[in-house]
Amino acid sequence: MKKGERQIRQPMDAKPGRPRLRLGWLEIDPVTLAGALDAIEELVRRGGGGVVVTPNVDHVVIAERREDFRAAYAAADLSLADGKPIVWASHLLGAPLPEKVSGSDLLLPLLDRAAARGWRVFLLGALPGVADTAADRLRERGVSVAGTAAPFVRIGPGERDQEGDAAIEVIRAARPDLVLVAFGAPKQELWMHRRRGTLAPAVLVGVGAGLDFLAGRVRRAPKWVSHAGLEWLWRLGREPRRLWRRYLVEDPRFLAVLLRTMRERRRNAP
Repeated sequence: MKKGERQIRQPMDAKPGRPRLRLGWLEIDPVTLAGALDAIEELVRRGGGGVVVTPNVDHVVIAERREDFRAAYAAADLSLADGKPIVWASHLLGAPLPEKVSGSDLLLPLLDRAAARGWRVFLLGALPGVADTAADRLRERGVSVAGTAAPFVRIGPGERDQEGDAAIEVIRAARPDLVLVAFGAPKQELWMHRRRGTLAPAVLVGVGAGLDFLAGRVRRAPKWVSHAGLEWLWRLGREPRRLWRRYLVEDPRFLAVLLRTMRERRRNAP
């Protein structure tokens, strides 16, 4: 590979000729839910650590304005399509992704596999008490929860991340195989990117509101709503004051990113 060229990594269950799909600045692995579980298991087995991200419409838009966010995504080991709009966009781009693999879809199957394999799992983030409630429910499912923490982490340039530093020591002492990180975007992706070496061999998985779902604090959308690609509308209806700007002001910019990517693909087509 020549200097300055960017290597395109193949997902672990991808067929030859199925590289990552680029959408805006982000790249997404064309894997199924089963393939994602196998890929994470392989990361755990290798023992070198890793980062799993779940790009959605919001992430694509954030990447337009944040270079540090783009760098965190570029270094991720596994990138999963979080949401029907990402899958629909892949069809318009002529490189259809096999299915939606959102963080919330991934969580319970991944934790069931963790229980079956005897992996130790650490729950990090969400509001105080949420991870503890989620841990109690997971232990009932046979999951070995190594610990929980809910630090207020800082990711700004030059900021001291005292709570994050303290959490690192707790996590390392717990020796987990998986760390579920629930800080929300872009904080969780940036934090995982910066801390991955320190926390290896643990595999870090960004789960957004996943711990809230596990704890029963936030109700997931019905399956038909998710399948129809309307989960964003469900969440907006339940938390309008917190989410209105994201869904009604920021995320519509995704269409411009999609159109630009379509033009670029046509221009670069053989």
